[in-house]
Amino acid sequence: MRTNHISLEKIKISDPFWNGVQELVRREVIPYQYEALHDRIEGAEKSYCIENFVKAGRVAAALKRGDTVPVYPVDKWQYTDDNCDKNAFHGWVFQDSDVYKWLEAVGYSLINHPDSELERKAKEVVGIICAAQLENGYLDTLYIINDRSKVFTNLRDFHELYCFGHLAEGAVSFYHATGDRRLLDAALRFADLICSTFGEGKKRGYGGHEIAEMALVKLYEETGEKRYLETAAFFVNERGQKPYWFDTEHGVVSKGEAYHYNQAHRPVRQQDEAVGHAVRGVYLYSGMADILRYSDDAELYTACKNIWENIENKKLYITGGIGATVDGEAFSFNYDLPNDLAYSETCAAIGLVFFARRMAELSPDSRYGNVAERAIYNTVLSGMSEDGKSFFYVNPLEVNPEASHKDSRKRHIKSVRQKWFACACCPPNLARLISSIGEYAYSENESTVFVHQYVGSEVQTDNADFSVKSDYAASGRVSFDISAKRPFALALRIPEWCGEYSISQPFTLKDGYAYIEITDCTTVTAEFKTEAKIIRCSNRVRANIGKAAVTKGPFVYCAESADNGENLQMLVLDSDTEFVQDGEFLIADGWRETPQNRLYSDYCEADRTPCKIKLHPYYRWGNRGENEMTVYLRTD
Repeated sequence: MRTNHISLEKIKISDPFWNGVQELVRREVIPYQYEALHDRIEGAEKSYCIENFVKAGRVAAALKRGDTVPVYPVDKWQYTDDNCDKNAFHGWVFQDSDVYKWLEAVGYSLINHPDSELERKAKEVVGIICAAQLENGYLDTLYIINDRSKVFTNLRDFHELYCFGHLAEGAVSFYHATGDRRLLDAALRFADLICSTFGEGKKRGYGGHEIAEMALVKLYEETGEKRYLETAAFFVNERGQKPYWFDTEHGVVSKGEAYHYNQAHRPVRQQDEAVGHAVRGVYLYSGMADILRYSDDAELYTACKNIWENIENKKLYITGGIGATVDGEAFSFNYDLPNDLAYSETCAAIGLVFFARRMAELSPDSRYGNVAERAIYNTVLSGMSEDGKSFFYVNPLEVNPEASHKDSRKRHIKSVRQKWFACACCPPNLARLISSIGEYAYSENESTVFVHQYVGSEVQTDNADFSVKSDYAASGRVSFDISAKRPFALALRIPEWCGEYSISQPFTLKDGYAYIEITDCTTVTAEFKTEAKIIRCSNRVRANIGKAAVTKGPFVYCAESADNGENLQMLVLDSDTEFVQDGEFLIADGWRETPQNRLYSDYCEADRTPCKIKLHPYYRWGNRGENEMTVYLRTD
């Protein structure tokens, strides 16, 4: 029962929760990131992004004139003032992608809320980018500036296809918002070069960091050009085949399975576990699901389902985060989900939402929307501050600021959000997801409209136009005023956190959706009972033995020392507590143990006194200065 998501142009968000979040992105995050990309944020790490495109534009113009252009080394992941010539490329090898993601977010934002000044600034950036493109369509500033002869010679490490992918996705968004084709035409020229370079009888490579697969499918959907879909399928099918392409391009021979980090250790149809760099993984799995939209490949579908099963049941944080280890920013082994060492990159949670949406569109099942909801309302939103001007790259579930400062194993765990990052993939990724949140809420086919996320909005579909009034985030109440164009079924996802619910019209349940037959204009109301719950974790997860987390509706809650004092490990949650709502906080009964200064002593129960434990939504933690935080609490 495949479905198509509803395009953003047909959705007008009007939601008491999401309007505020999108306005924060529009008014603060996007303008702030514009300044960061131009290296104008005092005290922030430099981006070099726009600077690189300006340099590349000069090189492109010089080459066109027939001038001799200097050559610089292409031998590092990061180029700084200390290790390269001032005229060479600066930043990380994937630096171009930051501005492409920013432009994608701008496009979505302009669809939601026209803004002539933002559009003007974005068009200036587009002009700078297009001026850097070489005559053959190639567009990657690292190689244009430093050494054109090395193009496509190190696909494993240097991210050309990754940068192309973000170019294509940003170009489609910007074109839909403005009608300006320049960036889209640039992306299509680069795509044509890629299609003429890679494939059967050509170079058999594929990207070390996936996303080109998704992007080429998007260009196919935009243009109808089958070569884009065929090249996307080639990249998916070729990954992990032997001899390994990464061996071939580097002149080595790997023994046994190699390249787990890049998900290239086996052909994709033989993969059944999420491994390696978590962002790369979910981008690949999303690309595999995209290919499935245009094929009936049972083996590929089975691989996607098995990988999803592995993530959901063995490698997923309660906050919707993935990637448990700093080593390789990677999925760890099954049930390894440490709280104070978690990596849980913002980009990885966003990629998981991509994967979830695609799986739901292939075969609607509430489990996909449940996971996407958990990621969006918790890890994704945690990635930015309440003023939109600082960001988390890593989203841990437990933080001790002293350990972050003094323990090298935990230096990736930040106790305050950062102004920017030299490797700034997460902030613009976050902006593009939030600005396009409507595309993750609804999908349809000829007979059914699916509601995957409850976002208040005005929606136009082939089956009906409807108005969604949603107080879902606060109370779990939603209503639909429907103007039917033909008989159809409205399928409402039943949230996994909801034990009791009511729907105003008769329905049948299937795979976690309530199907309501609609034959005429009508109103449907649904109420999902929202109550605080104590959630246990599998006892296979060593970090959480004897502990539990608190949730309410889609939100995970946490304790901070700002409210509960230092040494949060001393808190013990009463598992029989009656929760009390106090504004944004939940108040729970519990105890605080008395600190024991003696390091070792004969066993006895620790002294403790009753206390109130104050909890608030995880996504809001860290907005009141540096302090301790924990999601999981010891329970009695």
